[in-house]
Amino acid sequence: MKSPVPDLAPSDGEEGEDRTPLLQRAPRAETGEQLREPGSSDERRSQAPVCCSARYNLAFLAFFGFFVLYSLRVNLSVALVDMVDSNTTTADNRTANECAEHSTPIKVLHNQTGVTFPAMHAMWSSWAPPLERSKLLSISYAGAQLGTVVSLPLSGIVCFYMNWTYVFYLFGIVGIIWFILWIWLVSDTPETHKTISPYEKEYILSSLRNQLSSQKSVPWVPMLKSLALWAIVVAHFSYNWTFYTLLTLLPTYMKEVLRFNIQENGFLSAVPYLGCWLCMILSGQAADNLRAKWNFSTLCVRRVFSLIGMIGPAVFLVAAGFIGCDYSLAVAFLTISTTLGGFCSSGFSINHLDIAPSYAGILLGITNTFATIPGMIGPIIARSLTPENTVGEWQTVFCLAAAVNVFGAITFTLFSKGEAQNWAVRDHGGPRN
Repeated sequence: MKSPVPDLAPSDGEEGEDRTPLLQRAPRAETGEQLREPGSSDERRSQAPVCCSARYNLAFLAFFGFFVLYSLRVNLSVALVDMVDSNTTTADNRTANECAEHSTPIKVLHNQTGVTFPAMHAMWSSWAPPLERSKLLSISYAGAQLGTVVSLPLSGIVCFYMNWTYVFYLFGIVGIIWFILWIWLVSDTPETHKTISPYEKEYILSSLRNQLSSQKSVPWVPMLKSLALWAIVVAHFSYNWTFYTLLTLLPTYMKEVLRFNIQENGFLSAVPYLGCWLCMILSGQAADNLRAKWNFSTLCVRRVFSLIGMIGPAVFLVAAGFIGCDYSLAVAFLTISTTLGGFCSSGFSINHLDIAPSYAGILLGITNTFATIPGMIGPIIARSLTPENTVGEWQTVFCLAAAVNVFGAITFTLFSKGEAQNWAVRDHGGPRN
């Protein structure tokens, strides 16, 4: 059936205006307007209610899930401090003497998570209407930041007043509760959901009707040739370079040069994540409002939010190298930089769903693979550039990270897309089985 919207799937090289199906402005409730459903003469339904909806229930359960995931990640770091020999010294012989010491350093370890974000992207490809993607995904992934904010001080309190084993019992029980709710209330697609209303199901399916591919095989060759994909890869790689510098190397700089260990203060350790959590929630709302109410194109919103979320942290990261021995200002810059990074949750981070909803999980798996590289090579390069741990050497480290981030922001701005690509919607006939 021929769609009433021309050029549903522009080619990879097209630089024209964003014309993703159903990205027109949503009808306002007070006008009573109805949009036409694609491929029919009937009028398309207005946006389904948010309250008690299946898609927002999924968003909040995903939020809870990422909260548990990152709580388990952080509580291991805190509990290990109690588990190991408390008399073991962790002082670094290479600590600089340029600034007066404010605290004694401790060693904190982190475990990693890998498959959860691509899996969630794959689910949202069937659940998130185009005009609600920023809201739904920012709510989902913001749980990771709040999990860090809550579990960091809470784990310390449990270890102090009880025992380190109770940290695992507490968060383990919370994880079991989440698992039961997830199995009971969540379905892979709207079609298989048991309690979704027919109105909401039709709203979701009609909004995605011309964006999902019906082909069973993955179009690997055109996918890997897509500039839109590689623009996300470069942006994700660059963002993580600065992210790891901010949350790993900057605390190291504060510990070894400024002689202040932020990780000893549970509140200060949690503040950057709290700022990022708030920014993710608010930026998701703002991004979709710009698209739905102000007719901003998806491409424009993704580019602007990525620029803010990448260049902003780069600026404050460079500034952190020129603050002298003012550790309080360093904490402030770390918080501002991490907070601004939350804008990227409505930028390149969800652009996978814009260019190829059917393969969003695969695309995130590809970009996330490249994005793990900075975590491996960043600290090595930083150590090689700071043999004497002087302020000047660390300024070079921060400027390098900022330059990488700016390069990623410019690359994404030049080559990103906001519409479903031709290879991603070819042979479209509705959601895949």
